[in-house]
Amino acid sequence: MDKKQNRKFKRLIRFINWYPPFLFSGIRVVDYAEDFSRFRTRLKLTWYNRNLVGAAFGGSLYSMCDPFFMFIILIQLGEEYIVWDKHACIEFVKPGKGTVYAEFQLSPEQIADVKMTVDKEGKAVFEFACEVVDADKNIVAKVSKGVYVRRKDFVKPNG
Repeated sequence: MDKKQNRKFKRLIRFINWYPPFLFSGIRVVDYAEDFSRFRTRLKLTWYNRNLVGAAFGGSLYSMCDPFFMFIILIQLGEEYIVWDKHACIEFVKPGKGTVYAEFQLSPEQIADVKMTVDKEGKAVFEFACEVVDADKNIVAKVSKGVYVRRKDFVKPNG
């Protein structure tokens, strides 16, 4: 990744903390790897993201996980690929009270596998999982994301 792209992605990460759905839900990107292969988010429970039983809204818990696997793949693979979130599933394990965290990381081997598969097949959907945990590392929610990746030059075979 060149310096221009690196600056672009750093601006994106700074901006995302001011993105209204994150800002008004109390979500922040609190840490990320210099190569953008890992992100860590935080959701602080406040009066405006708390539900009737005093826990974080489920939508806020999901929102803190939404774009990050897609971001990692998009940044790591570069402009020759189209990357979209395809589907997601969240399992609520216990109430999200207090501050909760989620971490998203893909290893160089995982990125290489995505690239190799898509270069061979033209397109594919990849499954990634993460957990939302509280300050004591207790699991609050389990999230599964399906990310669609396609080469821009992929042409669907006739048939």
